[in-house]
Formats: sequence, C-alpha cells, structure tokens
Amino acid sequence: MNPAIRRQTLSDVLHRTARRVPEKIAIICGETQWTYAQFDALVSRLAAGLSQIGVAQGERVAVLARNSHGFAAMRFALARLGAVFVPINFMLKAKEVAYILRHAGARMLATDSGLAEVARAAAALETEVREFIWLPSEDPSEPVAGMHHFDVLAACADALPAVAITGTDLLQIVYTSGTESTPKGALLTHDAVLWQYVSCVVDAEIAADDLALHALPLYHCAQLDVFFGPAVFVGSTSVITAKPVPDNLLALMQKFAVTSFFAPPTVWIALLRSPAFDADAIASLVKGYYGASIMPVEVLRELAARLPKVRLWNLYGQTEIAPLATMLGPEHQLTKLGSCGRAVLNVETRVVDDRMRDVRPGEVGEIVHRSPHLMLGYFHDDERTRAAFEGDWFHSGDLATVDEEGFIYVVDRMKDMIKSGGENVASREVEEMIYRLAQVSEVAVIGLPDPRWVEAVTAVIVLKAGQSLGEADVIAHCSAHMASFKTPKRIVFAETLPKNPSGKLLKRELRRSYAGTA
Repeated sequence: MNPAIRRQTLSDVLHRTARRVPEKIAIICGETQWTYAQFDALVSRLAAGLSQIGVAQGERVAVLARNSHGFAAMRFALARLGAVFVPINFMLKAKEVAYILRHAGARMLATDSGLAEVARAAAALETEVREFIWLPSEDPSEPVAGMHHFDVLAACADALPAVAITGTDLLQIVYTSGTESTPKGALLTHDAVLWQYVSCVVDAEIAADDLALHALPLYHCAQLDVFFGPAVFVGSTSVITAKPVPDNLLALMQKFAVTSFFAPPTVWIALLRSPAFDADAIASLVKGYYGASIMPVEVLRELAARLPKVRLWNLYGQTEIAPLATMLGPEHQLTKLGSCGRAVLNVETRVVDDRMRDVRPGEVGEIVHRSPHLMLGYFHDDERTRAAFEGDWFHSGDLATVDEEGFIYVVDRMKDMIKSGGENVASREVEEMIYRLAQVSEVAVIGLPDPRWVEAVTAVIVLKAGQSLGEADVIAHCSAHMASFKTPKRIVFAETLPKNPSGKLLKRELRRSYAGTA
C-alpha cells in the first residue's frame, strides 16, 4: 500500500480544508484575500517555484519576516516540499540572527523589505546563506533587488516534485532562548505539531466559524501553532496583521467582526487603556486567549466587567511541546486565580520532586510532561536533549504547585527565565552582556512585576571598588548589542548580592527585596 494513502502532514491539512470549503475566505491581510482554494493552489505553485531555485526535501530554510500573507504561504509551501521551516525572531540583532542561521545550517533566507538589511547583515557573518527570498508585507512594499521575488516563485507553472513525506519527518526547527547564552533548536515533526492542533481544537475550542485575528508574531510558536495552524486545520478565517497596537487591533476587530483573539496580558492591558476602546464596537469578540504569563487578577476582573461576552482561556506551554501543554478554561478564570490549569487532551503533566515523585498539594516541584506533541530533541545538542528527557519525562524547567483538584500554579522558573511583554528573556544572556562592562563586579538579572511588561527585565549590579557607572550607560550598552526586549528596563545598584552558604546566588530574595521599588 502506498503510504500516501494514510498520510497526515501539515501540507495535507491545508489541502483537505481546501477540498472541504474551497470558497471560504482563508486569509485576510492588508488588501489581500484568499479563499482556501486560492491559498492551497498558491502554496503548490510557490512550492514548485522554491524547488526550481534549489529548495529540496530536508532543506532548512530560515524566515525572518513580520506577519503577512507571504509568511503564511511560505510556511505551508515549505511543508509541501518536505523542507524544514526555521522561523527567526525579527527583533534580534544581526549577530543573534547569524548564530541561528549558522546553527541551523540554512542556505536560504526569506525576508521582507523592512528586515532585508538585517537579513543581509546577518547572512554575511560567516553563514551558509547564499540565496534570499523576498516576501510581500501587510502594507504594499517594494521588492528588494537581488532577491527571489515571491510573486515570481508563486507563478511557477512547473509540476510540483514528487516527495515522500510522512508524519515522522521534521517539519520545523524553532529556536528558544532557554536559559543558556546560546539558543536551542527544538526539532518538531509534522506529527508533533498536528497532535498539538487536535489539543487546541478540543480544549481551546478553535472552531470553523471563528474569525480569528492573528497579531502576535508568527515566528513565535504560540501564534503560529496554537492559533493560525489550527485555524487552517478546521477551516476558519484568519485576519493577519503585523501591527499589534491598540488602534490597529481595535479597528480590525470592528471592520471584520473578529470573534477570536490571542495576546499576552501586556496587549490586553494596552487595549483596555486605549482611548479607542469601545466595547460596543467589538461586540463580535467572544473568545479571548492569553499566555506567556499569568493575567493580573485586577485585569481579569476588568476584562470580565468591560467585555462580559468574552470567554477567556489561559494557555501554558513551551516551544518544546509544540507549544501547548496545559489550559485554564473560561469557567475557572476567577475561581482558580493564578493557575495555568490542567493538562490538555494529548498531554500528561505531573509536578514532581527531585526523585520524580508526585508532590503533594501545596508542595513545590518541577513540571514534567509526556505527549506526542513533544520535540524529538535539540538540534546538534545531545547533552541538553538528554538532560531535558531525564527519567523518560520532558522537564519543563518551571517550578509549580498543584492543588487538590490537580490545577497547576507556576511559582518560579528553575532556570530564571523572564517573561517580558510576551517574550522569553534568558537572564544569563543579559548578565553576560553586562559583565562586559569593566566597572561591573557582580550582576544578577531578574524579572520584576511591571504594569506594562508584566515582568520588567531588571539588572541588580555591584560595582568594583572605586568605579562608577550610570543607569543610562548600562542600558545603552545592552541596547547596542541585544534585541530591545532583552535590554533591561531598570537598573539597580547594590552593595552586595544575597547568597546562600555555598555561594549560590539567591535571586528569589532579590525579587522579594525589589518587587515594590518600581
């Protein structure tokens, strides 16, 4: 029997939806609208065009671009070819992008007009990138000279090459900051991502009649694979924008009668504070999703009061599990405050002690998972892969408690990950940057509660004797070398840093000491 008869890959998901609802609008982005039939046909032509310029099965193709219809088409075209999608955070500096390009071994890089300069600068830093692909943007933009043009590739009349793709094949390498100074590439198969789609459809109630607004970056697995991918899976309509600012979001919600929207708490807060906010104008909105951090209690109550028709879900997970792991549903938003919920359909989650025993209610342990969502491992990193799967469970690195009903409450991050404005910031990476300043004796980077960022990246610095350094100097130094979301929002100068008798830095005490100093 031909294996294709039973195949289920990301490419098949789009194709089957197009056969099922060909005339339904799939994508709205700026002035572009595609039905599912048009989207599917364009993806096939684009895949054929990519094949003509050398993209082959297993080829790793990086994408450094803001949200657009071009980004969406590229994502599915690579899957149709059996190539490997490598999305890159567009807020990274050229050196940070170059590290990912080198590590992934990408020879092709797709980008848009606004990021072309960064893309070329990164590619020039001892990478294997030799070909560039220009992607259209939400707003009209001029193609970049010397790059393969999206429209030309998508007009290819050649037949799509025959490739034997299975669910166990690699679909994407998604880089996560982790807590080390170098990013890790999580290897995710078609199977992993599609099993995760099933969990999203069931537990987050992604439905065919949704009209979803996708405003957070599609390079991030949350927007890409918890919302956009499942929307294509079930055949709902997606409005894509690269501008997650209140005026634009509220205008799009009203114009298209958006029913479903995901954002981290920082964006929900910005919407509530916007002078343009009008609950009546966005009365179509009935599903609201948040993640990356816990929604402040007062904001939850305000959302319930000002948008009473909106049912809310809190989604928790991480890149390595594709990314959804647990969910707190609408019925528990105000009764299980601060919880990230319980495991979703295709995930088994425990909170364990250092001997892999389940903790009792109220005790702190580490969150671990088993699931078909999970990655194969970290690309070119056997050591960190072994550590992540020690004891035959995936170790999240997050510390949590559980209550008597099995609801999970994240209380700390074992590896000091900071969630700022919906982005992961590795404290060690920021610390290493600050240590480059000659005046610095010791530094600890922590996340502190902040009304805008939820957690503000904060550096607590001890200076060398006789040295002086200003807050502006530290921020300028970091800003020159790191993405803006990693740059500290606050600098605190201290005489000493708290340590335990063995010399271990006590970041929990720093958080407690400085939590009210904003």
